[in-house]
Amino acid sequence: MRAYERLLHYVSFGTQSDHTSETVPSTPNQKVLAAALVEEMKKLGIADAFVDDKGYVYGTIPATKGKEDKPVIGFIAHMDTAEDASGDNIKAKVVEYNGGDVLLNEEKQIVLSEKEYPDLKKYIGQHLMVTDGTTLLGADDKAGVAEIMTMAEQLMSHPEIEHGTIKIGFTPDEEIGRGANYFDVEGFGANFAYTVDGDYEGEVAYENFNAASASFEIKGVNVHPGEAKDIMINAALVGCEIASLLPENETPAHTEGREGFYHLTDFSGDIAHAKVNYIVRDHDKATFEKRLDTLRGIEQKMNGKYHADTVKLNIQHSYSNMLEVIEKNEYV
Repeated sequence: MRAYERLLHYVSFGTQSDHTSETVPSTPNQKVLAAALVEEMKKLGIADAFVDDKGYVYGTIPATKGKEDKPVIGFIAHMDTAEDASGDNIKAKVVEYNGGDVLLNEEKQIVLSEKEYPDLKKYIGQHLMVTDGTTLLGADDKAGVAEIMTMAEQLMSHPEIEHGTIKIGFTPDEEIGRGANYFDVEGFGANFAYTVDGDYEGEVAYENFNAASASFEIKGVNVHPGEAKDIMINAALVGCEIASLLPENETPAHTEGREGFYHLTDFSGDIAHAKVNYIVRDHDKATFEKRLDTLRGIEQKMNGKYHADTVKLNIQHSYSNMLEVIEKNEYV
């Protein structure tokens, strides 16, 4: 089976993760895909394939004869999709791209615009996999899953291709920053591994952002507007004030490359209570810590201006830049 055919199948599984959930994995449907992948792996001859109680899938492609002493290489991809748009009932199709806009949905007149996505021009004359514009495709990262599974099929069915032991791992909840939380590194048993979750063809990334999520919980004071002077604290307005204190040119819409940012992901609330959620990213560790200190300073400033318990900041570290490890292990 071709990788794109596998991807068309895998995207039929709705596997959105959910940052508000406290279960592992965060959504049960991720385990449904995990079980299907284990079944497929066993059919390919990967005898030790299994999914653990946390929804992580593991399997081994044994080394070919005489290559048992070679380094053990791992390949990893994640099964979940992002929360930004629906990942259910995906209507995926493959279209030949000859330039211009791509009509995704004739009924709703949804198009993939070449003006909005100028990179489309690179793929003139090729085939694109698209949705009907109402859902995610889920290629992040089911494309990675499909590529790894296709590699596994190729190696398992062609023993003449020499290789050392290869480990396969599929993880849940990557999109909400929890993908590595319960990954069994020791049990995986690889000397080094590559995450197949990239961008352009031929690209190998050797560093990533330092990442954290930050949430401002705001407690307001709600009284009748006619009697509100010097009493009311409008939590929603405090949230707006917090957002205004961060540099407007340090957002994803204004940054590129290694430049860090504050990304306001969602804002909800009213007079009595509001919540402002950010993700914070920076490749440089020192600058990353300064960004977190900036958020802590805003918390202190708001509590100094209003009541001492008006704003509560919660910061959760997601992951660190792998560059400092790669620099010590450049052979990978």
